[in-house]
Amino acid sequence: MSHSTVPRSSAEASTPVKTAAASGDAAGPREKRVTGRLSLRHRFRRDRVLILMTLPAVVLLLVFSYLPILGNIVAFQDYDPYISDNGIVSILHSPFVGMENFQRMFEDSAFWNAVENTLVLFFVQLLLFFPIPILLALLINSVVGPRVRAFAQAVLYLPHFFSWVLVIAVFQQMFGGAGMLSQLLRQNGHDGLNIMTNPDTFPFLLTAQSVWKDAGWGIIVFLAALASVSPDLYEAAAMDGAGRWRRMWHITLPALRPVIALLLVLRVGDALTVGFEQILLQRDGVGPGAGEVLDTFVWWNGVRNQDFGYAAAAGLVKGVVSIGLVLAANKVAHLMGEQGVYQK
Repeated sequence: MSHSTVPRSSAEASTPVKTAAASGDAAGPREKRVTGRLSLRHRFRRDRVLILMTLPAVVLLLVFSYLPILGNIVAFQDYDPYISDNGIVSILHSPFVGMENFQRMFEDSAFWNAVENTLVLFFVQLLLFFPIPILLALLINSVVGPRVRAFAQAVLYLPHFFSWVLVIAVFQQMFGGAGMLSQLLRQNGHDGLNIMTNPDTFPFLLTAQSVWKDAGWGIIVFLAALASVSPDLYEAAAMDGAGRWRRMWHITLPALRPVIALLLVLRVGDALTVGFEQILLQRDGVGPGAGEVLDTFVWWNGVRNQDFGYAAAAGLVKGVVSIGLVLAANKVAHLMGEQGVYQK
């Protein structure tokens, strides 16, 4: 009985396995195709609410960011917007001039002066402004009392909501020719000082205004990165005898390094955009020799002088160079072992 039962059970056990394997070999690709098609439908059905929520943002991005890129064709034209009330018709009927606008731009000393001012202001802000949100985040994170921390954050955030007109008005009242600093100097027998119209100190003035207005807002990302650090790491380091500075150097700063690398890449990519509204409001006070940057150069030639093709050529060069800077900075971030804006 036992001898006859064992082979039969073995055969019965082995038969379904062979059948399943054989049927799997025969119908495997078809099942995979069906599974893949159903999986895509399932994902679409599962995420349809999120897709519908993102559609307005996608449409706005296409209409206001990507479609206007086609308008860069005017950089190769002697564009005249008064040919027709329809901008597309004006583009189609404006004469092509090829690379003439770019040749004019590279031979224009005012353009190179704007490039020089832009780069000088970028490097000054990179050295003096970029580290300040990091230092403020470290300082706020070291405050033990939650009420003191919340008060400090509120005070630092507040200037971000001020317009540039108000910020410049405050600085004018403090450092202008009739401001508090000049009046204090005159009361003590010295000559007045007008920092607001000094071309030599203009980059530092712009950096000081940016620090007061936006440094508090910039610490939000760094505080979020610090909040993700486990307190157990600090406790373990303290038990091993690490002091405050060693804990900051070996725990806090490594936690901030990916965020610092990402923001640095974005800042380098934004090097040629150094604050249009802020500089435009103060350009006449210091003169175009010190106050002209690429953004104001494009605005002045395009809007004020209505040389739209020439201004579009300058803006196109600025955009291409900015893309190159982002790619180069991101490559450097990869070489340093960081993710950057996108992965390899």
